[in-house]
Amino acid sequence: MDYRQAAKETLEHIGGRENIVSAAHCATRLRLVIADNAKCSKEALEQVDGVKGVFEASGQLQIIFGTGTVNKVYDEFIALAGISGGSKDDVKQAAAAKQPLPKRMIKTLGDIFVPIIPAIVASGLLMGLLEGLCNAFPAMADSPAYTVFHLFSNAAFVFLPILIAISAAKTFGGNVYLGAVIGMIMIHTDLMNAWAVAGADSVPTADVWFGLYKINLVGYQGHVIPVVIAVWFMSFLEKKLHKIVPEIIDLFVTPLVSVAVTGYLTLTIIGPVFSTIENWVLSGAKALIAVPFGIGGLIIGAFYAPTVVAGVHHMYNALEAGLLSESGVNTWMPIATAANVAQGAACLAVTFKTKKAKTKSVSLPASLSAFLGITEPAIFGVNLRYMTPFIAGCIGGAAGGLVAGIFQIGASAYGITGLFGFLITTKYAGQYGLVMLVAASVAFIATMIMFRDPEDAAPEKKPEAAAENKESEAACDVAAEESNAAEVTICSPLKGNAIPLTEVPDETFAGEILGKGIAIEPSEGIVYAPCDAEVSTLFPTNHAIGLTTNDGVEILIHVGIDTVQLDGKGYKAFVAEGDKVSKGQKLIEFDIAEITAAGYKTVTPVIITNTDDYKEVTGLKSGDTASQDEIIKVVK
Repeated sequence: MDYRQAAKETLEHIGGRENIVSAAHCATRLRLVIADNAKCSKEALEQVDGVKGVFEASGQLQIIFGTGTVNKVYDEFIALAGISGGSKDDVKQAAAAKQPLPKRMIKTLGDIFVPIIPAIVASGLLMGLLEGLCNAFPAMADSPAYTVFHLFSNAAFVFLPILIAISAAKTFGGNVYLGAVIGMIMIHTDLMNAWAVAGADSVPTADVWFGLYKINLVGYQGHVIPVVIAVWFMSFLEKKLHKIVPEIIDLFVTPLVSVAVTGYLTLTIIGPVFSTIENWVLSGAKALIAVPFGIGGLIIGAFYAPTVVAGVHHMYNALEAGLLSESGVNTWMPIATAANVAQGAACLAVTFKTKKAKTKSVSLPASLSAFLGITEPAIFGVNLRYMTPFIAGCIGGAAGGLVAGIFQIGASAYGITGLFGFLITTKYAGQYGLVMLVAASVAFIATMIMFRDPEDAAPEKKPEAAAENKESEAACDVAAEESNAAEVTICSPLKGNAIPLTEVPDETFAGEILGKGIAIEPSEGIVYAPCDAEVSTLFPTNHAIGLTTNDGVEILIHVGIDTVQLDGKGYKAFVAEGDKVSKGQKLIEFDIAEITAAGYKTVTPVIITNTDDYKEVTGLKSGDTASQDEIIKVVK
């Protein structure tokens, strides 16, 4: 491959040097932020030698070259453009700055609320299980065990402002402990508990801003947006102070001023103003869901999947957290389940109607993934490609949302949809099951009616020509088998749960653009050599490694999804490029807890990147796998 020519054509097709805002690369992709999308030709880029795919994500133009190639093209690209390469953070920041303000705000909400999902899920599941047990055994509600576990179940909601404050401070670049203090101020025990106001005879007040007006001395239990705004201001103020306060007194002055100024503004302005706005938003959402005859649920269910495609669905995390914090019931989640399950059912229908074996191999596991709440493989890998299944899924989502709206079903947490949602909807288990049944049935039937496989329109071969082709293909197969019938088996580099590559929540891996293989959800943070090989590529952040076997099989092990953004945090390599490694040798260690806490998935694709060189590449198993279990078969 002519790397310089590939870089030259890439530069031309994105509009030249003057159209580049920032450039970097990861283990498989050239990541660019460009100034004017209109000057970029994706169709032309896809024709460049070595390009395996082109797409936009998070404000970045990502051009897939594959492991071992992208770094060489990148070096030529930087030289030809006459620019200095940026880090992944530079590209990420440039991409974020380029996005419209509403989209940046929505992404920020996702960055804040996604990391605290485990805490919400833990409390929500406990709450759901307790409700289910009390429904079955009413006397349990009076037991000491129930009292103790009920305390556990609502802890995350009682102190939710503190959790949000910590996550917000991390997102905005402020001190997380100062952020926690702001959260504590907003629910301090000296303030009247907001949940007790309704039944109180009077509410304490205080004169503020030199007696200009009074504020109610009430905590912000049940509110989330005022906390986010307050911590944003605190982080902004703290960073400004670090720049202007002399270093010798910075340790004392900056925290003091940050907390004192932010705390006073929060209780006197930020809290009262934004809690009112949040109440309007929550009231609007509840009013929409409560529209008579389930019409509100129908509307939400119909348009939920398009918002996933647009990448704005993370804003629902804040809405759901607000609903839970205010009333303890999340009425949004069952409607989201209807939309997700409907997309899964539409994808499943494609499995039955398509004639393409490759499409079947993608659509079936993708549909099962959607039924468990992960819809990206189904939506991006199948439904949007053909469009009619996506539309059918939206119709099914509307039908299921209608049922959810009629019954006003609620959940005790957020972050869980699909079949696992039964765990947090125990009070409405029957109705929740009906929502999924209706959504799935309507979407499945609509897809079976609307979807037409493109191959149906292809002209049929004449019998004589088909017979000749069949004989020719058979002869070639026999010749190939006689000349080279060897197989290579690749072992698992990880301990964990093996899943089909098509279930990976990343369209590049799920679409097998980089090659076929399998993926593993690791249970241990160690990557072992799956066979005797040479380290052909080790990315600087140690999150991905490329190996080449003595037989010429090229293997990519990519630990986590989009974990290049961690810039090496949580990873440690024990080998270097060019090293010869033996089967079972330790290659990389990674911290599962740290990666997960940062909001990234640890699912690890194991890919044969030169798949096209072989007759067959097959994943051998799904389910629990130990290191050195056989997971991939390569037929030469």
